[in-house]
Amino acid sequence: MEQSCQKPADLLNVLDLPTSDLHQYQLPVSRLVDIALAKNEGVLADNGALVVQTGKYTGRSPDDRYIVDTPDVHADIDWGQVNRPIGVDTFNRVLQKAKAYLREKELYIFDGFSGADPHNQLFVRFITELASHNLFVHQLFIRPEASQLESFMPDFTLICAPGLKLNAEECGVHSEAAIMLNFEQKIVLIVGTHYAGEMKKSIFSVMNYRMPKQNVFPMHCSVNVGHDNRSAIFFGLSGTGKTTLSADPERILVGDDEHGWGENGLFNFEGGCYAKAIRLSPVTEPEIYQAIRFGALAENVVLDADNKPNYDDASLTENTRIAYPIDYIPNASPTGRAPHPSTIIFLTADSFGVLPPISKLSAEQAAYHFINGYTSKVAGTERGVTEPKAVFSSCFGAPFMPRRVSEYAALLQQRIQEHQVDVYLVNTGWQGGAYGVGKRISIPFTRAMITAALSGVLAQQPFETEPVFNLQVPLSCPGLPAEILNPRGQWTSSEDYDQAAEKLAALFKENFKRHSLSDI
Repeated sequence: MEQSCQKPADLLNVLDLPTSDLHQYQLPVSRLVDIALAKNEGVLADNGALVVQTGKYTGRSPDDRYIVDTPDVHADIDWGQVNRPIGVDTFNRVLQKAKAYLREKELYIFDGFSGADPHNQLFVRFITELASHNLFVHQLFIRPEASQLESFMPDFTLICAPGLKLNAEECGVHSEAAIMLNFEQKIVLIVGTHYAGEMKKSIFSVMNYRMPKQNVFPMHCSVNVGHDNRSAIFFGLSGTGKTTLSADPERILVGDDEHGWGENGLFNFEGGCYAKAIRLSPVTEPEIYQAIRFGALAENVVLDADNKPNYDDASLTENTRIAYPIDYIPNASPTGRAPHPSTIIFLTADSFGVLPPISKLSAEQAAYHFINGYTSKVAGTERGVTEPKAVFSSCFGAPFMPRRVSEYAALLQQRIQEHQVDVYLVNTGWQGGAYGVGKRISIPFTRAMITAALSGVLAQQPFETEPVFNLQVPLSCPGLPAEILNPRGQWTSSEDYDQAAEKLAALFKENFKRHSLSDI
């Protein structure tokens, strides 16, 4: 329910600014939309969504993301290309520039939560230069009740000033933009980029750093739960079908992207969804299509002359996005919580065409595949890609994981063993040959396998060991022809299959060696 709130006295102390009538606190959706329209931040589509363009930055900028290297966090961070260190002096230099830049600006402040479990919540104060950015965080994070705001004290403050462009050489950074996480000062500072996803993923990174200290396993995944109260986790990189397969009208959606697994079960980190919009169809994704209405924020979606969205138009970017509160989805969980899972699904789109459509994993194998985080790119998807290319992203979300992979993998393995969870590797990719020769596994077949896995029926079937990857493959699955479960038998040449399988297995082993796994 929309409501106005009294501004806390210390609202902008992190910016050394007094609270004043110039700055807007906890504005309702309708007011944020009105301000964004009045300030030409965006336009309304014919479906009521606010449509904005993010300019030069149409996605995350990983080369501009830093973690401030301080003594209290240095030993905890997995430093490298993903988690780039930056000094305290550099952070403070950019923070001072942000303070000076924002001093005369009208600012928008939203206090919200990350974490639907009250025992594991992060209280965040978002200070944004743009009303449309404030709308984004209002819809993406968990919205407090008025009574909760009376005593709200932020654990972290996120400052977003997209209009501030840095002199990279003067400031000691990579470019005009910077995304800086300071765990000591408890500040996230984002400047120079209009892409709202940087705010979402920065708080996700903060949760991924903090939650293991609270014995919570943070996950880049979707979660749903059946009417039988059996919940499921879906891990998978882009293009594997995570959103499509977890959006099941027969099950309740807990969340589509970020969750924790704690002592009391599963819980969503967010209060909204940030869905890809490119080639969105009311036929294939009706729930998402219907969620795009007043209160939703669309990024880089192209409008026609009548302000009707053209979701097939990628002229601005392939990464068109829609942000909306999760209750815009009809079968969404009102609590954002679910019991301990009965099943975990690892999704991969194998364009080599060698992995079984579905296979059962032990806890040790689950840790191995979690660490690798495998999917593949098909020929022609990128310049120079002429054959299948393996893609590995540890934890199925390496860009957002500040700690060492072994810490997250150890938590996964511990939870699987403690709660006796069934884990399956599901290939949504190709059979009968690599991409260009074989055919992609049909969505109805994949849904049938996942339904059998989630109900517990598949675990009762006989299994045999596949020799190259040592996977346990079912000999039968209700509603499917048995022959499709055997990937080798789908190839016209067994010798060609063996060569392709050995090649992919070698890539798995090579990638796995990069990680320090002494804690598992």
